[in-house]
Amino acid sequence: MAGALTLTACGGDESSNGASDAAAASEEVSFKSGTAEQNKADLSTGDFAANAAPAKQAKESGPVIRNWVQLSAGAAGDLDPVVTNAAGFVLYRFDKDAPSQSNCFDQCEKTWPPYVVKPGGKVFIDGINKADVGFIKRGKGFQVTIGKAPVYLFSKDLAPGDTNGQGVGGTWFGVTPDGQRAGTDADAPEPDVEEPAAGSGDGDSDSTASELVKRSVEGFYKYAEDATDSESAVGTVKGTGCQNVPSLGGAISTIGPEDAASGGKPIKLWSGRDCTGESLLLRNGNAADLADMNFDNKTRSIFIGEFKDAS
Repeated sequence: MAGALTLTACGGDESSNGASDAAAASEEVSFKSGTAEQNKADLSTGDFAANAAPAKQAKESGPVIRNWVQLSAGAAGDLDPVVTNAAGFVLYRFDKDAPSQSNCFDQCEKTWPPYVVKPGGKVFIDGINKADVGFIKRGKGFQVTIGKAPVYLFSKDLAPGDTNGQGVGGTWFGVTPDGQRAGTDADAPEPDVEEPAAGSGDGDSDSTASELVKRSVEGFYKYAEDATDSESAVGTVKGTGCQNVPSLGGAISTIGPEDAASGGKPIKLWSGRDCTGESLLLRNGNAADLADMNFDNKTRSIFIGEFKDAS
């Protein structure tokens, strides 16, 4: 089977305009049944190009645009089915994306490189329904969507078949051949994803963090500038309610409880002082690497709380 799809660019690229979108949409991407190898594609390009591995893509200045991409239905680790590319790397979906619209840019796209094909490129489909494959404009290329879910690689998947991105932040999952979350109950509803919101700024009101109330006892947490460097700068924060981070200028990559009483208790990180700006809820008060949650080097205040229904 061979076919062509005229692309209609939409969403996801802040730099796009009507003229460039129209020009890009006039290009055609060719679909071919089977793998790249079966179709005798140039295996020094596409998913096997020198900069195509997820870890290498993270070092690029922008998304890698492939001459061809491959979508294969298969298995990896405990994920069955899940979609992989020609090199065997798992493709992921992001629950904070909208249908046919990416919300992963800047540092996020370094950690989660979008899967992009060039205008005029080829798409090899291996066990995937062509009708489930789509595209959104991304820079000078087109990001692949499956079931309207934009798909990505994970920079910390170092070998084919790795599934290190599964479940990260409660919002990243391998993608199934029809665009659903791999490794989860197909009948389960999509999770409620917390969007960034502004806090009240007083640190003592329940409205400072809608999921939380001020904790009845003090919490004690330790944070570090670099999750991978034991010699990096560290600091601590102690108290209840909203606490401004006293040092490191927000450069926090990891945080966790420093005493037994704080273990398993929720905290909320905020990008602004006095619990304002973007936020990230840590239900267990612990994050080994905030880069995985797209909140690296952002924290400037912390709400130390407990859930309203906590006993």
